[in-house]
Amino acid sequence: MANDANLFTPDRTARAQAAATSVGLDALLVSPGPDLRYLTGYEALPLERLTCLVAPAAGDPFLVVPLLEKPAAEVSPVGDLGFEIIGWRETEDPYELIAKRLGSSVRRVGLDNHMWAEKVLAFRDAMPGVEQALAGPALAELRMRKSAAEIAALSEAATAIDAVHLSVGEWLRPGRTEREVGKDIADAILAAGHATVDFVIVASGPNGASPHHEVSDRVIQAGEPVVVDIGGTMPSGYCSDSTRNYCVGEAPAEYLRLYGVLLAAQTAQCESIVPGMTSEQLDAIGRDLIAGEGYGDRFIHRTGHGIGLETHEEPYIVAGSQRVLEPGMAFSVEPGIYLEGQYGARIEDIAVCTETGGDRLNITSRELRVLA
Repeated sequence: MANDANLFTPDRTARAQAAATSVGLDALLVSPGPDLRYLTGYEALPLERLTCLVAPAAGDPFLVVPLLEKPAAEVSPVGDLGFEIIGWRETEDPYELIAKRLGSSVRRVGLDNHMWAEKVLAFRDAMPGVEQALAGPALAELRMRKSAAEIAALSEAATAIDAVHLSVGEWLRPGRTEREVGKDIADAILAAGHATVDFVIVASGPNGASPHHEVSDRVIQAGEPVVVDIGGTMPSGYCSDSTRNYCVGEAPAEYLRLYGVLLAAQTAQCESIVPGMTSEQLDAIGRDLIAGEGYGDRFIHRTGHGIGLETHEEPYIVAGSQRVLEPGMAFSVEPGIYLEGQYGARIEDIAVCTETGGDRLNITSRELRVLA
């Protein structure tokens, strides 16, 4: 299992402070969520009471927590980082506390992108002369470039979700509902080592043409293609995400043609990953191939998304993006073809850009799996 001590190291906050300076921020204010966990390892509860990492661009970071949450913070990975942990009492105003600690020299602060609106407005009231901006431009630049420990955590997550896909044939069969199959898959995701189930898509027949269908009470019929897209979060905090396609019996001829085109496109994209190419270029490799076979208008979403402490994060593999792929970037490669009212297909792997190319973390077969 991924080691927290290797994942959540003190240099992360120092690098975040430097990144804040580079985008003109005097301090970062980070509430519970993926950014806080990235910087400290602390999976804080998102409560109405304020928990906030305060990282001045110049100065020592400190963590402000409700006094009743201080013991939990101290035994989390943040307790080993050497930060001051300040517990505030119910009769205190933590926003004023932070404003006073930062002082009058702070003119522009970055708030984490997921901070609740009520907390954003409370900081505005406590620091009326301070400009608020998003911390995302600073933090995303750090989070999208994974360390070796993070890649190991993502690989562990990929192995766990691969194990679930290998067992889908035990549950997917005609006469069962998508919901019934989805429940079995969700149980298997936890049994494979995930801490939480983030999503389960079991999209049979025409439901496969809806990329984010999830599950329904529709009964799966013989001869129907089924899209199974599943993912969860591991105890490390890092996520899995993989899509495979199944058919319960003999698949329609047009679907087999469609699937052959999709498999060629996704394979070409995975094999073409190289540092220095842009996100748009990687997207175009699969999109152009699919369009050349007459399905261009049926590929209705981007090729992929970054993955780490969130299932969807930077970098996004999409037309129009000039983001240059760099070693350590991890992202999905998931082209899809969808025929409304009939069926759809999507093949998804998590890949990591390396110094020389790309590594596919999901290693189960991408071929259509036909179930008897």
